[in-house]
Amino acid sequence: MSIQQADPKDLEYLPDVLTIFVVGASGDLAKKKTYPSLFDLHRHGFLSERTTICGYARSFKSDEDFKAQIAPYIKHGTEEEKQKFLDICIYRQGAYDSTEDVAKVFKELEQREADLGTGKTNRLFYFAIPPSVFVPIGKSIKEAVVDHPGPRLGWTRLIVEKPFGKDTASFQELSSAMGALYTEDYIYRIDHYLGKEMVQNLVILRFANAIFEPLWNRNHIKSVVITFKEDFGTKGRGGYFDSYGIIRDVIQNHLLQVMSLLAMEPPVKVTGDGSANFVRDEKVKVLNCIEPVKWEDCVLGQYMAAPDGSEVAYTEDPTVPDDSVTPTFASMVLRIKNPRWDGVPFIIKAGKALNERKAEIRIQFKNAPGAAMMFGGQAISENELVMRLQPDEAVYVKTNVKSPGLATKPIVSELDLSYKERYDVELFDAYTRLILEVIRGRQATFVRDDELKAAWAIFTPLLHQIDKEKIKPIPYEYGGRGPAEADKLAEKVGYSYRGNYTWSKKESIGEQEI
Repeated sequence: MSIQQADPKDLEYLPDVLTIFVVGASGDLAKKKTYPSLFDLHRHGFLSERTTICGYARSFKSDEDFKAQIAPYIKHGTEEEKQKFLDICIYRQGAYDSTEDVAKVFKELEQREADLGTGKTNRLFYFAIPPSVFVPIGKSIKEAVVDHPGPRLGWTRLIVEKPFGKDTASFQELSSAMGALYTEDYIYRIDHYLGKEMVQNLVILRFANAIFEPLWNRNHIKSVVITFKEDFGTKGRGGYFDSYGIIRDVIQNHLLQVMSLLAMEPPVKVTGDGSANFVRDEKVKVLNCIEPVKWEDCVLGQYMAAPDGSEVAYTEDPTVPDDSVTPTFASMVLRIKNPRWDGVPFIIKAGKALNERKAEIRIQFKNAPGAAMMFGGQAISENELVMRLQPDEAVYVKTNVKSPGLATKPIVSELDLSYKERYDVELFDAYTRLILEVIRGRQATFVRDDELKAAWAIFTPLLHQIDKEKIKPIPYEYGGRGPAEADKLAEKVGYSYRGNYTWSKKESIGEQEI
Protein backbone atom coordinates (compact mmCIF):
# COMPACT_ATOMS: atom_id res chain seq x y z
CA MET A 1 0.00 0.00 0.00
CA SER A 2 1.20 3.49 -0.80
CA ILE A 3 0.71 6.49 1.46
CA GLN A 4 -1.93 7.74 -1.01
CA GLN A 5 -4.00 4.55 -0.62
CA ALA A 6 -3.97 4.57 3.19
CA ASP A 7 -7.05 5.41 5.23
CA PRO A 8 -6.61 8.94 6.69
CA LYS A 9 -7.43 7.52 10.14
CA ASP A 10 -4.33 5.33 9.83
CA LEU A 11 -2.13 8.38 9.30
CA GLU A 12 -3.21 10.54 12.24
CA TYR A 13 0.23 10.10 13.84
CA LEU A 14 2.13 11.74 10.98
CA PRO A 15 2.10 15.35 12.30
CA ASP A 16 3.60 14.22 15.62
CA VAL A 17 7.26 14.08 16.58
CA LEU A 18 8.52 10.48 16.64
CA THR A 19 11.63 9.16 18.37
CA ILE A 20 12.63 5.56 17.61
CA PHE A 21 15.23 4.15 20.01
CA VAL A 22 16.83 0.96 18.64
CA VAL A 23 18.52 -0.97 21.44
CA GLY A 24 21.21 -3.33 20.12
CA ALA A 25 21.65 -1.22 16.99
CA SER A 26 25.09 -2.67 16.21
CA GLY A 27 23.81 -6.26 16.03
CA ASP A 28 22.82 -8.39 13.05
CA LEU A 29 19.08 -8.16 13.61
CA ALA A 30 19.12 -4.37 13.61
CA LYS A 31 21.33 -4.18 10.52
CA LYS A 32 19.50 -6.83 8.50
CA LYS A 33 15.89 -6.27 9.52
CA THR A 34 15.14 -3.28 11.75
CA TYR A 35 16.88 -0.50 9.80
CA PRO A 36 15.91 -1.76 6.30
CA SER A 37 12.27 -1.96 7.45
CA LEU A 38 12.39 1.54 8.95
CA PHE A 39 13.87 2.76 5.66
CA ASP A 40 10.98 1.21 3.71
CA LEU A 41 8.48 3.01 5.95
CA HIS A 42 10.43 6.26 5.55
CA ARG A 43 10.67 6.18 1.76
CA HIS A 44 6.97 5.37 1.40
CA GLY A 45 5.96 8.23 3.69
CA PHE A 46 4.79 6.20 6.68
CA LEU A 47 7.17 7.86 9.15
CA SER A 48 6.63 11.36 10.45
CA GLU A 49 8.80 14.04 8.86
CA ARG A 50 9.79 14.84 12.46
CA THR A 51 11.38 11.46 13.15
CA THR A 52 14.71 10.73 14.83
CA ILE A 53 16.07 7.18 14.87
CA CYS A 54 18.66 6.72 17.61
CA GLY A 55 20.70 3.54 17.67
CA TYR A 56 21.96 2.49 21.09
CA ALA A 57 24.46 -0.25 21.96
CA ARG A 58 27.50 -0.97 24.08
CA SER A 59 30.14 -0.62 21.37
CA PHE A 60 31.81 2.71 20.57
CA LYS A 61 31.00 4.12 17.13
CA SER A 62 30.73 7.52 15.54
CA ASP A 63 27.58 8.45 13.64
CA GLU A 64 29.54 8.14 10.39
CA ASP A 65 30.85 4.67 11.25
CA PHE A 66 27.38 3.48 12.22
CA LYS A 67 25.78 4.78 9.04
CA ALA A 68 28.51 3.09 7.00
CA GLN A 69 27.70 -0.14 8.84
CA ILE A 70 23.96 -0.15 8.06
CA ALA A 71 24.09 1.41 4.58
CA PRO A 72 24.91 -1.86 2.69
CA TYR A 73 21.73 -3.46 4.06
CA ILE A 74 19.49 -0.70 2.69
CA LYS A 75 19.07 -2.08 -0.81
CA HIS A 76 15.90 -0.50 -2.21
CA GLY A 77 15.13 3.06 -3.21
CA THR A 78 17.18 5.81 -4.77
CA GLU A 79 20.43 7.23 -3.43
CA GLU A 80 18.56 10.41 -2.50
CA GLU A 81 16.02 8.40 -0.47
CA LYS A 82 18.80 6.52 1.31
CA GLN A 83 20.62 9.72 2.20
CA LYS A 84 17.45 11.33 3.57
CA PHE A 85 16.92 8.29 5.76
CA LEU A 86 20.50 8.19 7.01
CA ASP A 87 20.22 11.89 7.86
CA ILE A 88 17.65 11.09 10.57
CA CYS A 89 19.76 8.25 12.04
CA ILE A 90 22.19 8.82 14.91
CA TYR A 91 24.10 6.44 17.17
CA ARG A 92 24.91 6.67 20.88
CA GLN A 93 26.90 4.33 23.11
CA GLY A 94 25.90 3.21 26.59
CA ALA A 95 25.41 0.28 28.95
CA TYR A 96 22.11 -1.57 29.05
CA ASP A 97 21.99 -1.63 32.84
CA SER A 98 22.80 2.07 33.30
CA THR A 99 19.97 4.48 34.00
CA GLU A 100 22.55 7.27 33.83
CA ASP A 101 23.70 6.36 30.31
CA VAL A 102 20.14 6.20 28.99
CA ALA A 103 19.23 9.47 30.75
CA LYS A 104 22.22 11.20 29.17
CA VAL A 105 21.16 10.11 25.67
CA PHE A 106 17.56 11.16 26.25
CA LYS A 107 18.56 14.57 27.48
CA GLU A 108 19.95 15.12 23.99
CA LEU A 109 16.95 13.48 22.33
CA GLU A 110 14.50 15.65 24.29
CA GLN A 111 16.23 18.73 22.90
CA ARG A 112 15.96 17.31 19.37
CA GLU A 113 12.25 16.60 19.97
CA ALA A 114 11.71 20.19 21.11
CA ASP A 115 13.58 21.52 18.07
CA LEU A 116 11.43 19.43 15.70
CA GLY A 117 8.30 21.33 16.64
CA THR A 118 5.36 21.61 18.96
CA GLY A 119 2.62 19.07 19.44
CA LYS A 120 2.78 15.51 20.68
CA THR A 121 5.96 13.43 20.90
CA ASN A 122 5.68 9.65 20.50
CA ARG A 123 8.43 7.20 21.43
CA LEU A 124 9.07 3.70 20.13
CA PHE A 125 11.69 1.47 21.77
CA TYR A 126 12.90 -1.52 19.73
CA PHE A 127 14.71 -4.26 21.70
CA ALA A 128 16.91 -5.94 19.05
CA ILE A 129 18.78 -7.75 21.83
CA PRO A 130 18.84 -11.16 23.55
CA PRO A 131 16.19 -11.68 26.25
CA SER A 132 18.93 -11.84 28.90
CA VAL A 133 19.17 -8.03 28.74
CA PHE A 134 15.46 -7.20 28.29
CA VAL A 135 15.03 -6.47 31.99
CA PRO A 136 18.23 -4.42 32.54
CA ILE A 137 17.55 -2.10 29.60
CA GLY A 138 13.82 -2.09 30.32
CA LYS A 139 14.53 -0.92 33.86
CA SER A 140 16.98 1.74 32.66
CA ILE A 141 14.49 3.11 30.13
CA LYS A 142 11.66 3.16 32.65
CA GLU A 143 13.67 4.99 35.30
CA ALA A 144 15.36 7.41 32.89
CA VAL A 145 12.54 8.09 30.42
CA VAL A 146 9.12 6.53 31.01
CA ASP A 147 8.82 7.71 34.62
CA HIS A 148 9.45 11.31 33.42
CA PRO A 149 6.99 11.69 30.53
CA GLY A 150 6.86 15.46 30.18
CA PRO A 151 3.83 17.51 29.08
CA ARG A 152 4.10 16.82 25.32
CA LEU A 153 4.42 13.03 25.42
CA GLY A 154 1.90 11.05 23.40
CA TRP A 155 2.40 7.27 23.45
CA THR A 156 5.33 5.06 24.47
CA ARG A 157 5.62 1.51 23.03
CA LEU A 158 8.18 -1.29 23.27
CA ILE A 159 8.91 -3.95 20.65
CA VAL A 160 10.61 -7.03 22.06
CA GLU A 161 12.04 -9.89 19.99
CA LYS A 162 11.83 -13.63 20.56
CA PRO A 163 12.87 -15.94 22.12
CA PHE A 164 10.53 -15.42 25.03
CA GLY A 165 12.14 -17.92 27.37
CA LYS A 166 13.18 -21.55 26.87
CA ASP A 167 10.30 -23.25 28.68
CA THR A 168 7.32 -22.44 30.86
CA ALA A 169 9.36 -21.51 33.95
CA SER A 170 11.86 -19.26 32.16
CA PHE A 171 9.06 -17.52 30.24
CA GLN A 172 7.14 -16.85 33.44
CA GLU A 173 10.26 -15.47 35.11
CA LEU A 174 10.92 -13.12 32.18
CA SER A 175 7.26 -12.15 31.89
CA SER A 176 6.99 -11.37 35.59
CA ALA A 177 10.14 -9.23 35.53
CA MET A 178 8.98 -7.24 32.49
CA GLY A 179 5.44 -7.07 33.87
CA ALA A 180 6.77 -5.40 37.00
CA LEU A 181 8.11 -2.62 34.76
CA TYR A 182 5.48 -2.28 32.03
CA THR A 183 1.81 -3.10 31.65
CA GLU A 184 0.74 -5.26 28.71
CA ASP A 185 -0.45 -2.29 26.62
CA TYR A 186 3.16 -1.03 26.37
CA ILE A 187 4.60 -4.31 25.07
CA TYR A 188 4.55 -5.59 21.47
CA ARG A 189 6.13 -9.08 21.32
CA ILE A 190 7.11 -9.45 17.70
CA ASP A 191 6.98 -12.71 15.77
CA HIS A 192 7.77 -11.79 12.18
CA TYR A 193 5.72 -14.71 10.82
CA LEU A 194 2.58 -12.84 11.88
CA GLY A 195 3.58 -10.06 9.50
CA LYS A 196 4.01 -12.24 6.42
CA GLU A 197 1.66 -11.46 3.55
CA MET A 198 0.16 -14.94 3.34
CA VAL A 199 -0.22 -15.36 7.11
CA GLN A 200 -2.20 -12.12 7.22
CA ASN A 201 -4.17 -13.33 4.19
CA LEU A 202 -5.16 -16.49 6.06
CA VAL A 203 -7.82 -14.74 8.14
CA ILE A 204 -9.47 -13.16 5.07
CA LEU A 205 -9.26 -16.40 3.10
CA ARG A 206 -11.00 -18.27 5.92
CA PHE A 207 -13.69 -15.85 7.00
CA ALA A 208 -14.47 -13.79 3.88
CA ASN A 209 -15.19 -16.74 1.56
CA ALA A 210 -18.35 -18.80 1.97
CA ILE A 211 -16.77 -21.79 0.21
CA PHE A 212 -14.12 -22.39 2.90
CA GLU A 213 -15.53 -21.86 6.39
CA PRO A 214 -18.25 -24.58 6.09
CA LEU A 215 -15.49 -27.10 5.23
CA TRP A 216 -13.08 -25.90 7.95
CA ASN A 217 -13.63 -28.76 10.41
CA ARG A 218 -13.13 -32.43 11.24
CA ASN A 219 -16.04 -33.49 9.00
CA HIS A 220 -14.22 -32.48 5.82
CA ILE A 221 -10.51 -32.04 6.63
CA LYS A 222 -8.32 -35.14 6.82
CA SER A 223 -5.01 -33.60 7.92
CA VAL A 224 -3.11 -30.31 8.09
CA VAL A 225 0.62 -29.99 7.41
CA ILE A 226 2.58 -26.84 8.26
CA THR A 227 6.12 -26.90 6.89
CA PHE A 228 9.21 -24.74 7.35
CA LYS A 229 12.34 -25.65 5.39
CA GLU A 230 15.69 -23.90 5.03
CA ASP A 231 18.33 -24.93 2.51
CA PHE A 232 21.22 -23.79 4.70
CA GLY A 233 22.63 -24.69 8.11
CA THR A 234 23.28 -22.50 11.11
CA LYS A 235 25.40 -19.99 9.13
CA GLY A 236 27.61 -18.98 12.02
CA ARG A 237 24.73 -18.96 14.53
CA GLY A 238 25.56 -22.40 15.85
CA GLY A 239 26.38 -21.15 19.33
CA TYR A 240 23.00 -19.43 19.68
CA PHE A 241 21.06 -22.19 17.93
CA ASP A 242 22.59 -24.97 20.02
CA SER A 243 21.10 -23.55 23.21
CA TYR A 244 17.60 -23.56 21.67
CA GLY A 245 17.19 -26.11 18.86
CA ILE A 246 14.63 -26.19 16.07
CA ILE A 247 11.59 -26.73 18.32
CA ARG A 248 12.21 -23.60 20.40
CA ASP A 249 13.65 -21.57 17.50
CA VAL A 250 10.90 -22.18 14.93
CA ILE A 251 8.06 -24.50 15.93
CA GLN A 252 7.04 -23.16 19.35
CA ASN A 253 6.69 -19.63 17.98
CA HIS A 254 6.47 -19.20 14.19
CA LEU A 255 4.61 -22.35 13.21
CA LEU A 256 2.40 -22.46 16.28
CA GLN A 257 1.30 -18.89 15.54
CA VAL A 258 0.33 -19.96 12.01
CA MET A 259 -1.51 -22.99 13.40
CA SER A 260 -3.46 -20.94 15.95
CA LEU A 261 -4.71 -18.54 13.26
CA LEU A 262 -5.65 -21.44 11.02
CA ALA A 263 -7.50 -23.35 13.76
CA MET A 264 -9.09 -20.60 15.90
CA GLU A 265 -12.82 -19.95 16.06
CA PRO A 266 -14.15 -16.85 14.24
CA PRO A 267 -13.31 -13.72 16.28
CA VAL A 268 -15.89 -10.98 16.75
CA LYS A 269 -13.75 -8.62 14.65
CA VAL A 270 -10.32 -8.77 13.01
CA THR A 271 -9.99 -5.01 12.43
CA GLY A 272 -11.18 -1.94 14.27
CA ASP A 273 -11.72 -1.19 17.94
CA GLY A 274 -11.18 -4.16 20.22
CA SER A 275 -9.96 -6.45 17.43
CA ALA A 276 -6.56 -7.03 19.05
CA ASN A 277 -8.10 -8.80 22.00
CA PHE A 278 -10.86 -10.49 19.99
CA VAL A 279 -8.28 -12.20 17.74
CA ARG A 280 -5.87 -13.08 20.52
CA ASP A 281 -8.66 -14.39 22.77
CA GLU A 282 -9.57 -16.95 20.10
CA LYS A 283 -5.92 -17.92 19.58
CA VAL A 284 -5.51 -18.56 23.32
CA LYS A 285 -8.68 -20.67 23.40
CA VAL A 286 -7.44 -22.99 20.67
CA LEU A 287 -3.94 -23.23 22.18
CA ASN A 288 -5.49 -24.32 25.48
CA CYS A 289 -7.19 -27.18 23.62
CA ILE A 290 -3.91 -28.63 22.29
CA GLU A 291 -2.53 -31.60 24.20
CA PRO A 292 1.17 -31.54 25.16
CA VAL A 293 3.27 -33.20 22.45
CA LYS A 294 4.10 -36.84 23.13
CA TRP A 295 7.45 -38.39 22.29
CA GLU A 296 5.84 -41.10 20.13
CA ASP A 297 4.41 -38.32 17.93
CA CYS A 298 7.80 -36.72 17.27
CA VAL A 299 10.79 -37.31 14.96
CA LEU A 300 14.04 -35.42 15.60
CA GLY A 301 16.98 -35.10 13.22
CA GLN A 302 20.41 -33.46 12.99
CA TYR A 303 22.13 -32.71 9.69
CA MET A 304 25.34 -34.34 8.63
CA ALA A 305 27.83 -33.17 6.00
CA ALA A 306 26.78 -32.75 2.36
CA PRO A 307 27.64 -35.83 0.24
CA ASP A 308 30.01 -33.79 -1.94
CA GLY A 309 31.79 -32.29 1.06
CA SER A 310 30.65 -28.75 0.25
CA GLU A 311 28.95 -28.29 3.64
CA VAL A 312 30.00 -29.57 7.05
CA ALA A 313 27.90 -31.40 9.62
CA TYR A 314 26.15 -29.44 12.38
CA THR A 315 28.60 -30.67 15.03
CA GLU A 316 31.56 -29.60 12.86
CA ASP A 317 30.52 -25.96 13.35
CA PRO A 318 33.30 -24.60 15.64
CA THR A 319 30.70 -22.93 17.87
CA VAL A 320 28.81 -26.21 18.45
CA PRO A 321 29.96 -28.91 20.93
CA ASP A 322 31.18 -32.08 19.24
CA ASP A 323 28.73 -34.21 21.21
CA SER A 324 25.70 -31.92 20.74
CA VAL A 325 22.33 -33.67 20.48
CA THR A 326 20.45 -30.48 19.62
CA PRO A 327 17.90 -31.22 16.84
CA THR A 328 18.12 -29.22 13.62
CA PHE A 329 14.98 -30.98 12.31
CA ALA A 330 11.70 -31.89 13.98
CA SER A 331 8.41 -33.28 12.75
CA MET A 332 5.60 -33.70 15.24
CA VAL A 333 1.86 -34.25 15.47
CA LEU A 334 -0.31 -31.84 17.45
CA ARG A 335 -3.91 -32.64 18.32
CA ILE A 336 -6.63 -30.12 19.13
CA LYS A 337 -9.27 -31.52 21.47
CA ASN A 338 -12.29 -29.41 20.63
CA PRO A 339 -15.49 -30.01 18.62
CA ARG A 340 -14.10 -28.48 15.43
CA TRP A 341 -10.81 -30.37 15.22
CA ASP A 342 -10.91 -33.51 17.37
CA GLY A 343 -9.35 -36.33 15.33
CA VAL A 344 -7.56 -34.12 12.76
CA PRO A 345 -3.75 -34.45 12.95
CA PHE A 346 -1.78 -31.20 12.64
CA ILE A 347 1.66 -32.22 11.36
CA ILE A 348 4.26 -29.56 12.12
CA LYS A 349 7.61 -29.91 10.38
CA ALA A 350 10.70 -27.69 10.48
CA GLY A 351 14.32 -28.21 9.55
CA LYS A 352 17.61 -26.68 8.47
CA ALA A 353 20.00 -27.83 5.72
CA LEU A 354 17.19 -29.37 3.68
CA ASN A 355 16.65 -29.54 -0.07
CA GLU A 356 14.86 -26.21 -0.48
CA ARG A 357 13.71 -23.04 1.24
CA LYS A 358 9.99 -22.79 1.75
CA ALA A 359 7.20 -22.38 4.27
CA GLU A 360 3.67 -23.52 3.53
CA ILE A 361 0.34 -24.68 4.91
CA ARG A 362 -1.18 -27.77 3.30
CA ILE A 363 -4.79 -28.65 4.16
CA GLN A 364 -5.79 -32.08 2.87
CA PHE A 365 -9.51 -32.78 2.59
CA LYS A 366 -11.20 -36.15 2.91
CA ASN A 367 -11.85 -38.29 -0.15
CA ALA A 368 -14.91 -37.53 -2.26
CA PRO A 369 -17.46 -40.17 -1.17
CA GLY A 370 -18.03 -42.89 -3.75
CA ALA A 371 -15.82 -41.27 -6.38
CA ALA A 372 -13.57 -44.30 -6.91
CA MET A 373 -16.61 -46.48 -7.68
CA MET A 374 -18.03 -43.91 -10.09
CA PHE A 375 -14.83 -43.81 -12.14
CA GLY A 376 -14.20 -47.51 -12.49
CA GLY A 377 -12.08 -48.01 -9.38
CA GLN A 378 -9.47 -45.44 -10.37
CA ALA A 379 -7.54 -43.79 -7.53
CA ILE A 380 -8.99 -40.37 -6.80
CA SER A 381 -6.68 -37.89 -5.12
CA GLU A 382 -7.74 -35.86 -2.13
CA ASN A 383 -8.30 -32.13 -2.65
CA GLU A 384 -5.71 -29.91 -1.01
CA LEU A 385 -5.64 -26.20 -0.24
CA VAL A 386 -2.02 -25.02 -0.21
CA MET A 387 -0.89 -21.62 1.05
CA ARG A 388 2.73 -20.92 0.26
CA LEU A 389 4.11 -18.41 2.76
CA GLN A 390 7.60 -18.08 1.25
CA PRO A 391 9.19 -17.71 -1.19
CA ASP A 392 6.91 -16.69 -4.09
CA GLU A 393 3.66 -16.32 -2.15
CA ALA A 394 0.79 -18.33 -3.62
CA VAL A 395 -2.52 -20.00 -2.89
CA TYR A 396 -3.60 -22.99 -4.93
CA VAL A 397 -6.23 -25.70 -4.67
CA LYS A 398 -5.51 -29.21 -5.92
CA THR A 399 -8.59 -30.36 -7.78
CA ASN A 400 -9.56 -33.42 -9.79
CA VAL A 401 -10.42 -32.66 -13.42
CA LYS A 402 -10.92 -34.68 -16.58
CA SER A 403 -7.75 -35.41 -18.51
CA PRO A 404 -7.57 -33.72 -21.93
CA GLY A 405 -8.63 -35.95 -24.79
CA LEU A 406 -11.20 -38.68 -25.37
CA ALA A 407 -10.75 -40.68 -22.15
CA THR A 408 -12.84 -39.99 -19.05
CA LYS A 409 -9.93 -40.15 -16.67
CA PRO A 410 -9.55 -37.98 -13.55
CA ILE A 411 -6.25 -36.15 -13.17
CA VAL A 412 -5.03 -33.60 -10.63
CA SER A 413 -4.63 -29.95 -11.57
CA GLU A 414 -4.88 -26.70 -9.64
CA LEU A 415 -6.75 -23.45 -9.25
CA ASP A 416 -3.80 -21.15 -8.77
CA LEU A 417 -3.20 -17.66 -7.42
CA SER A 418 0.48 -16.80 -7.65
CA TYR A 419 1.02 -13.32 -6.27
CA LYS A 420 3.90 -12.29 -8.54
CA GLU A 421 1.84 -13.11 -11.63
CA ARG A 422 -1.46 -11.67 -10.45
CA TYR A 423 -0.40 -8.49 -8.62
CA ASP A 424 2.07 -5.87 -9.75
CA VAL A 425 2.70 -4.55 -6.24
CA GLU A 426 5.59 -4.48 -3.82
CA LEU A 427 5.19 -7.03 -1.02
CA PHE A 428 6.78 -5.53 2.06
CA ASP A 429 8.98 -7.43 4.47
CA ALA A 430 7.14 -8.74 7.52
CA TYR A 431 9.12 -6.47 9.84
CA THR A 432 8.10 -3.41 7.83
CA ARG A 433 4.43 -4.26 8.22
CA LEU A 434 4.74 -5.07 11.92
CA ILE A 435 6.65 -1.92 12.86
CA LEU A 436 3.93 0.10 11.13
CA GLU A 437 1.31 -1.78 13.16
CA VAL A 438 3.12 -0.76 16.35
CA ILE A 439 3.18 2.89 15.30
CA ARG A 440 -0.56 2.65 14.64
CA GLY A 441 -1.10 0.99 18.02
CA ARG A 442 -2.54 -2.28 16.69
CA GLN A 443 -1.66 -5.26 18.88
CA ALA A 444 -3.60 -8.02 17.08
CA THR A 445 -0.51 -9.18 15.18
CA PHE A 446 1.63 -9.38 18.32
CA VAL A 447 1.87 -12.10 20.93
CA ARG A 448 0.11 -11.67 24.27
CA ASP A 449 1.57 -13.10 27.47
CA ASP A 450 -1.22 -15.65 27.99
CA GLU A 451 -0.65 -16.91 24.42
CA LEU A 452 2.96 -17.64 25.29
CA LYS A 453 2.02 -19.36 28.52
CA ALA A 454 -0.38 -21.65 26.62
CA ALA A 455 2.20 -22.28 23.88
CA TRP A 456 4.95 -23.27 26.30
CA ALA A 457 2.58 -25.70 28.06
CA ILE A 458 2.33 -27.66 24.79
CA PHE A 459 6.08 -28.14 24.37
CA THR A 460 7.72 -27.91 27.80
CA PRO A 461 7.19 -31.58 28.85
CA LEU A 462 8.73 -32.82 25.56
CA LEU A 463 11.60 -30.33 25.72
CA HIS A 464 12.42 -31.36 29.29
CA GLN A 465 12.35 -35.02 28.27
CA ILE A 466 14.72 -34.38 25.34
CA ASP A 467 17.11 -32.37 27.54
CA LYS A 468 17.02 -34.79 30.47
CA GLU A 469 17.44 -37.99 28.47
CA LYS A 470 19.88 -36.49 25.95
CA ILE A 471 17.87 -38.07 23.14
CA LYS A 472 20.05 -38.42 20.08
CA PRO A 473 18.54 -37.09 16.82
CA ILE A 474 18.44 -39.17 13.65
CA PRO A 475 21.25 -38.13 11.25
CA TYR A 476 20.26 -36.84 7.80
CA GLU A 477 22.31 -35.59 4.87
CA TYR A 478 22.81 -31.88 4.25
CA GLY A 479 20.58 -30.95 1.32
CA GLY A 480 18.25 -33.92 1.76
CA ARG A 481 14.62 -34.16 2.83
CA GLY A 482 15.35 -34.95 6.45
CA PRO A 483 14.86 -38.31 8.19
CA ALA A 484 12.66 -40.79 6.31
CA GLU A 485 10.94 -41.49 9.63
CA ALA A 486 9.20 -38.10 9.33
CA ASP A 487 7.36 -39.21 6.18
CA LYS A 488 6.35 -42.44 7.88
CA LEU A 489 4.98 -40.50 10.84
CA ALA A 490 2.89 -38.26 8.54
CA GLU A 491 1.46 -41.27 6.70
CA LYS A 492 0.81 -43.11 9.98
CA VAL A 493 -1.40 -40.33 11.36
CA GLY A 494 -3.36 -39.72 8.18
CA TYR A 495 -1.55 -37.67 5.54
CA SER A 496 -1.91 -39.32 2.11
CA TYR A 497 0.69 -38.97 -0.61
CA ARG A 498 -0.43 -40.06 -4.08
CA GLY A 499 2.71 -39.19 -6.06
CA ASN A 500 0.74 -38.27 -9.18
CA TYR A 501 0.99 -34.51 -9.17
CA THR A 502 3.53 -31.71 -9.57
CA TRP A 503 2.63 -28.08 -8.89
CA SER A 504 2.93 -26.30 -12.23
CA LYS A 505 4.98 -23.48 -10.68
CA LYS A 506 7.52 -25.87 -9.16
CA GLU A 507 9.14 -27.97 -11.84
CA SER A 508 10.31 -31.43 -10.78
CA ILE A 509 9.14 -30.95 -7.17
CA GLY A 510 6.55 -33.55 -6.25
CA GLU A 511 3.85 -33.34 -3.62
CA GLN A 512 5.70 -35.66 -1.25
CA GLU A 513 7.84 -32.61 -0.52
CA ILE A 514 6.00 -31.77 2.68
